[in-house]
Amino acid sequence: MSGRLAPETAHQRYIVSENLRAPRRTNASRAAGYTSGTVWASRYRVRLVVTDTLLMVAVTVGVYVVSGFNPTMLEFAMLLSVLWSISLTANRTRSPKIVGVGPSEYKRVVSASIFTFGALAIAILLLQTDGLRTFFFYSLPVGTVSIVLSRWLWRHWLLRQRRNGKYMSRTLVVGPKDDVLEIARRIDGTPGTAYTVVGAVLDGHDDTAITLGVRDVPVICGPENVALAVRTIAADTVIVAGQYSGDQTFVRKLSWSLEETSAEMVLASGLTDIAGPRIHMRPVEGFPLMHVELPSFDGPKHLIKRSFDLAVSGVALLLLSPLLLAIAMIVRLDSSGPILFRQERVGKDGRTFKMLKFRSMVTTAEDDLAALIEKNEGAGLLFKLKNDPRVTRVGRVLRKHSLDELPQLWNILVGDMSIVGPRPPLPREVNSYEDHVNRRLYIKPGLTGLWQISGRSDLSWEESVRLDLYYVENWSFTGDLVIMWRTMKVLFNRSGAY
Repeated sequence: MSGRLAPETAHQRYIVSENLRAPRRTNASRAAGYTSGTVWASRYRVRLVVTDTLLMVAVTVGVYVVSGFNPTMLEFAMLLSVLWSISLTANRTRSPKIVGVGPSEYKRVVSASIFTFGALAIAILLLQTDGLRTFFFYSLPVGTVSIVLSRWLWRHWLLRQRRNGKYMSRTLVVGPKDDVLEIARRIDGTPGTAYTVVGAVLDGHDDTAITLGVRDVPVICGPENVALAVRTIAADTVIVAGQYSGDQTFVRKLSWSLEETSAEMVLASGLTDIAGPRIHMRPVEGFPLMHVELPSFDGPKHLIKRSFDLAVSGVALLLLSPLLLAIAMIVRLDSSGPILFRQERVGKDGRTFKMLKFRSMVTTAEDDLAALIEKNEGAGLLFKLKNDPRVTRVGRVLRKHSLDELPQLWNILVGDMSIVGPRPPLPREVNSYEDHVNRRLYIKPGLTGLWQISGRSDLSWEESVRLDLYYVENWSFTGDLVIMWRTMKVLFNRSGAY
């Protein structure tokens, strides 16, 4: 398949060569029933507008009713709904570039709401109307939470549609073969992404197709005919991967040629595993310079993180104390040995500490390890065994839902760990680290993290390291909240937990 042109690929190449003589011909190869990226984005945006409007009206009218049907309040409620809607639009909360992304969309909704109610607070001060305070204290939290929740529900609906092949942008990837393969495989391997790769344009290669997992993607044409290829395969997006070798002005000329189409152009940066907030663009005499902030491992942000850890771990230990006592009793009754398992782990800056867990194995587990080492199913330096004979009956249940990890709340309270962070490694793992892997030790290890919500023990060693390093270098408070939320779902999912 990959060595020859499939029939439809040969037809597409024929159309491209024919269209060179008639570049404005209406595309004849558009699939029946296909909805373009522009159309589906417009339809989805209408759904968001209707939902946002209904929620805003419901909240403001509800507060009007609570205020005692004051006619002045009704006028103010109507004005507030209009201003709120304008603010959501002005902050581009329904932009196709961020819908379905999650945190970016939610942050824009919250920012638009805060701006609207900031104006409301000024109006309250200027008008000296006590009744308006009701709108402020009820409408802001209820309305903002309602809209964010509705966006969350719409986002999950959108992701389900995309997993079924709908609401996707048909994508053409352009560039050197290795870069095209890297981008295309990442897109193809990410469930729910907004793009589906339908064609490739290679720089300096005569391949007829590229292989993405179990399917082949046709190479449509050479770099000089990208705009024509866009019309031929009805592409919505052109992703430029890497630097074109033949012409330094290729990207600029490509953008000109795409003006005749409805496709958007996306430049794939070579700055992998660097989060967006660390990247800033600054034009200098028409030349765009990309500034990348260096990661910070201390300072005010980390003081906020520590304060958050103290508050959450303290409250959690207090609220979960009945559950902790119940688990302790069950562990004691299930098998002989201590209730807690203490193991030396490596924390921030290489300092060791005793990590606590509910004992889920027999007391001879460490001594029995040597006999099982050849059966290791873990990745890299990790030892994991799905049907480990050392695990007790109660231990299997605790591990399934990560309940054995709860005593680590004490490690967090005393400062050895954090709520969110890299996986706490064993000393023998650290002794085998390559130089760059030691960056995992720049911040405190976590009770949960990207590793835990992305597959846990099912991940390869390389992927586990990549996720931990990504977190270390791109940590944010908002990101921590997202990871904590996703952790709640993982607790009820057995994937990777053994």
